[in-house]
Amino acid sequence: MFTPFNTFLETIAGDRQLSRWLTRLPADLEAFLKSAEGQEFRRYEKILERTRSLHADTLNLNQPYVSFGRGEDITPGQHQMLRALYREMMPWRKGPYEFFGEKAESEWRSFMKWDRLIKGITPLAGRKILDVGCGNGYHMWRMLGEGAERVVGIDPCALFTAQFELFKRAVPEDIQKKIHLLPLGIEQLPQLEAFDTVFSMGVLYHRRSAVDHLMQLQSQLVPGGELVLETMVIEGDEQTVLIPKDRYAKMPNIWYIPSISSLENLLNRCGYINVKLIDVCMTTTEEQRRTELMITESLEDFLDPQDHTRTIEGYQAPTRAVFTAQKKGR
Repeated sequence: MFTPFNTFLETIAGDRQLSRWLTRLPADLEAFLKSAEGQEFRRYEKILERTRSLHADTLNLNQPYVSFGRGEDITPGQHQMLRALYREMMPWRKGPYEFFGEKAESEWRSFMKWDRLIKGITPLAGRKILDVGCGNGYHMWRMLGEGAERVVGIDPCALFTAQFELFKRAVPEDIQKKIHLLPLGIEQLPQLEAFDTVFSMGVLYHRRSAVDHLMQLQSQLVPGGELVLETMVIEGDEQTVLIPKDRYAKMPNIWYIPSISSLENLLNRCGYINVKLIDVCMTTTEEQRRTELMITESLEDFLDPQDHTRTIEGYQAPTRAVFTAQKKGR
């Protein structure tokens, strides 16, 4: 029943901390596959069957275009098939990717965020990592490229899971065992205390309770582990928080945009230590834009056409900050 996720279930059976997840994970995965979102995933799986014969012997996970295989390894007909497959699996939000020479140009040039944060965090080599709200897994591949021992991503979206599986199924088996995307939300995870680094990027402002989210993230970290938190912020003092009246940048699901000092206070209040701001910058249309594989509205449509420092509703334009924080040791 859990065919796409069997490798992960087998892998964690021998892990002292992660094996505790087996008390509920199989049931959660079965529930997903029976849901409407799960049926959508099954539809994408049929599309992925076309790529069964593709095996990527070469990978490059340490460049802007995360790449799998070479263009000369496949036939002209297979190139045409991949281009059509990309279109059937739109929209491509995160990336970019290159799969056997065929580029998938995503809405977000996700390497720009990666370049801003990678030098400010604890090196990932040898670490077990959880990426919460991982999208289609672009940053997970970058984490693996940095030498992570194991990368687990969670995101409940069927399309993102399928986009990830497109690439994962083509890589060698030893690499497949190191990287896993599960179609789950953070609230479905027990308190595992199993990960050396937990990433939450572009998630906090979507949560109705920021405190609950920060505590959920903390419960996944080993004692002394590191949180990497990327979220939108606004200008202001430690008392400043924006709760949009209705929509923010046309998004109805934005609940909480704090100032930098307000979020630092909240992290400390939640019990984190060594809170550090490692980057802050305004999102630009160079980083987030419409492409042939993401043809609906993008950042340019969410901003005031006369003043790109404001959203179309008049709020401060999206500005993103990256923090690191540490869970206390025992």
